[in-house]
Amino acid sequence: MSGVNYSEKIPNNVNLVSDRTLQRALEHWQPHFIEWWKGMGPSDFQSADVYLRTATSVDAQGWATYGTVKMPDYRWGIFLADQQAERTIGFGDQMGQPVWQQVPGEYRSTLRRLIVTQGDTEPASVEQQRLLGHTCPSLYDLRNLFQINVEEGRHLWAMVYLLHAYFGRDGREEAEELLARHSGDADKPRILTTFNEPISDWLSLFCFTYFTDRDGKYQLKSLAESAFDPLSRTCRFMLTEEAHHMFVGETGLGRVVKRTLEVMKEIGSDDPARVRAAGAIDLPTLQKYLNFWCSSSLDLFGSEISSNSAANFANGLKGRPDENQYEDHVLRSSTFKMATPAGTEEVPMLNALNEVMRESYLKDCEIGLKRWNRQIERAGFPFRLTLPSSRFRRTIGAWAGQPVTPEGKMVDKDFHEKHLGEWIPSDPDRAFVHSLMQKVVEPGKMAAWIAPPDRGINNLPVAYEYVKLH
Repeated sequence: MSGVNYSEKIPNNVNLVSDRTLQRALEHWQPHFIEWWKGMGPSDFQSADVYLRTATSVDAQGWATYGTVKMPDYRWGIFLADQQAERTIGFGDQMGQPVWQQVPGEYRSTLRRLIVTQGDTEPASVEQQRLLGHTCPSLYDLRNLFQINVEEGRHLWAMVYLLHAYFGRDGREEAEELLARHSGDADKPRILTTFNEPISDWLSLFCFTYFTDRDGKYQLKSLAESAFDPLSRTCRFMLTEEAHHMFVGETGLGRVVKRTLEVMKEIGSDDPARVRAAGAIDLPTLQKYLNFWCSSSLDLFGSEISSNSAANFANGLKGRPDENQYEDHVLRSSTFKMATPAGTEEVPMLNALNEVMRESYLKDCEIGLKRWNRQIERAGFPFRLTLPSSRFRRTIGAWAGQPVTPEGKMVDKDFHEKHLGEWIPSDPDRAFVHSLMQKVVEPGKMAAWIAPPDRGINNLPVAYEYVKLH
């Protein structure tokens, strides 16, 4: 089962050829997907030869091959992690019972909504990033962008397969809708707000892949625990690819910090105006971008107190990431102390699962900041990058619309409005960052605002021609 069959029109390891009705339905959807890719995928790069990895197996070792391909010719397909023999439900009220190979009728609409919401984020991020190729800081970065894009396309395929295979006519209609909505569209926007935010510069891309794709990791890990086994197996494999997207974010931001520190040493100053004049991104501006994208991503976990998350857990539909690390997998008697604008509240743990996941996510986000702060410290500068409070700039939940500083302190509304431009990117900040976005496509060369990576891709040199432009 581990190997992927590339001889079929739709590469897969789910024996698609044995279900002719499903195969025909997906082959009918395929040209619509290609049409969407050509219209909404990377703009003006469809004929470029790109050095991309393609999944050939779902084994953890040696699961992909590398080669040059034009993106419209990329072999998107359907790959599920191998079935685990005698797998049982690992949490909730039905814990210990066999997992489901079909959708139970009573959970049909909820599971469909979970799959559609996850599926909607995949093409959305491709649409958000479609123009970035025109301002790439290097061919290395351009290739990484395209690798993310084609994998998000394949993650869309993964969810469309589940909709077609298990949800009948409703699923087929939902699959069509996934191509009809578009990021930022006034009439048919993407489902989640963060996926309608424009990503018009590479600093935003690195923040998005660091913060928002990390939220994606947490959502996929939660769904990988699902009692609906095909969903679990789909998400387990998607996590293998998702790791690269976060790598692009973490190393990209690390390279921005490194270059900024080099410039600060060259000019002998940490004055933001002088750093900008020297063509680098000053650390206070970087902090604003971190505040913006982290706070945007925090909303993706949902409200602090949620009856939906409680029901999804109790029914076995969506667990906690790495569920086996916890002692209590049923949570009928556990409680959670939660800070709200009215004071500390004790709520049933089942209803607080979004907040538990959000706290875990923020700890994961801290890892990169510690690394970048060590770089700054070693360079001899007193500045420290921080994560904003989980209460800052929230649009859903108990803290929605509350005037809270990035440090988590409640302030007067007028004070909050007056100082917001000091905490998230202002129009002049964005204009400055945009002014740095000059396209660099000579192999091995980098834009002046970012340091080169430590190593190239798949043991190739950094100066390799990763994208051949025609």
